[in-house]
Amino acid sequence: MVVDAMVKETYNDTVVRHFAVMTVVWGIVGMLVGCLIAAQLYWPALNFDIPWLSFGRLRPLHTNAVVFAFGGCALMGTSLYVVQRTCHVRLISDALASFVFWGWQLVIVLAAITLPMGLTEGKEYAELIWPIDVLITLVWVAYGIVFFGTIAKRRVRHIYVANWFYGSFIIAVALLHIVNSLAIPTSLTHSYPIYSGAVDAMVQWWYGHNAVGFFLTAGFLGMMYYFVPRQANRPVYSYRLSIVHFWALIAIYMWAGPHHLQYTAIPDWAQSLGMVFSLILLAPSWGGAINGVMTLSGAWYKLRTDPILKFMIVSISFYMMSTFEGPMMSIKTVNALSHYSDWTIGHVHSGALGWVAMISIGAIYMLIPRTLGLKEMASMKLIDVHFWIHTIGVVLYAASMWVSGIGQGLMSRATNPDGTLTYAWVEIVKFTYPYYLVRLSGGLLCLTGMIIMAVNMVRTFQLAKGPRTVPVAPAPADNAIAGGTP
Repeated sequence: MVVDAMVKETYNDTVVRHFAVMTVVWGIVGMLVGCLIAAQLYWPALNFDIPWLSFGRLRPLHTNAVVFAFGGCALMGTSLYVVQRTCHVRLISDALASFVFWGWQLVIVLAAITLPMGLTEGKEYAELIWPIDVLITLVWVAYGIVFFGTIAKRRVRHIYVANWFYGSFIIAVALLHIVNSLAIPTSLTHSYPIYSGAVDAMVQWWYGHNAVGFFLTAGFLGMMYYFVPRQANRPVYSYRLSIVHFWALIAIYMWAGPHHLQYTAIPDWAQSLGMVFSLILLAPSWGGAINGVMTLSGAWYKLRTDPILKFMIVSISFYMMSTFEGPMMSIKTVNALSHYSDWTIGHVHSGALGWVAMISIGAIYMLIPRTLGLKEMASMKLIDVHFWIHTIGVVLYAASMWVSGIGQGLMSRATNPDGTLTYAWVEIVKFTYPYYLVRLSGGLLCLTGMIIMAVNMVRTFQLAKGPRTVPVAPAPADNAIAGGTP
């Protein structure tokens, strides 16, 4: 009787499919807005003198769309897929999972309405007004209940490492969001933060950098630890290293935020603390990245024919690059050159487009056919085309901003023998102008790749006879999971 009931139980892949589809949709929307504001920096008249299309209003819309809409849907969809497969149970509540999906889409739509209207709290990555912050909290609590509730009813003793990273991302983001968003409402669309001055700046960048650390790093490392071994059909290179990686990353990341505030009014000891912990952070970051890359030991030949693995391995390469560059930029002498320059923009996008987007795209290419009863996407050739277009786009984007940023930093520091500045501001702007066109070209390539992905996704849905119900797999021996095989 127990065995029969277990065989009849199926995974809830409906919510996973919904999140996968919206990952692609919001990826296109977010990158389209990004390309528009990149074009505005080269052709300012493209705002058409319309307030809703001004750079200052569309830029936060772009960041929210790519981070929380595209990235958030990818994280939620993959985490709900992974937690079911590794725990060998169905989600604890289908209704709550559905609420998480529709609630998150409502948050995104409200952001798309309010931000162009100029309704904002003015905090980086936390611009949304307080009623939307409350909705985010409700949705996030429901998400946590679904995820951890499913783990609680698992049929295996072991909790696979990907779930550790997903779980830390859920808990940390909840803490960061609530603390940083505390405010006193004055109307439905306006509030005052409870912090002020330097304290507000410290709280904001404790939130801002850890949004990068947990939303854009820990969650996607969970993605890496499941989908790379599965696609390569290899166990994790070192399961012990993955656990060390987890605890080291969690312990260190929380302290790195003040490196965003070098040479500001916050205490000097806090600035130095952020720098020191950023440098220490290099060790666990590269340890985890090496663990991901070395998982392909004995399977490197698959890169010749598997474009999904190409996405994943190149994404880890960009992760290594970004997690080396970030600590270097936190050093005070380097930060004096790089801060407030396009170098920071290049660093952010090598991580966002290189690491976050590419690991997400690879995972979604794996997810969609598996939840439709197909072995692979409709066209593997299109995936390969997408890979090369996206990779070239990221390289153009990041390299142009690196050159532009370093040039800006050097020109703004240059002085004449009498101590006056060598370059006027307009000369620095003139220097950066050509690189903005290269940056736009890179962004357009990435957007083109997402459109190709959407076409491939639609063709895959057309090939499928309908959504497939996948029976819950019987639980394996614990030692199989402990050995690093998801």
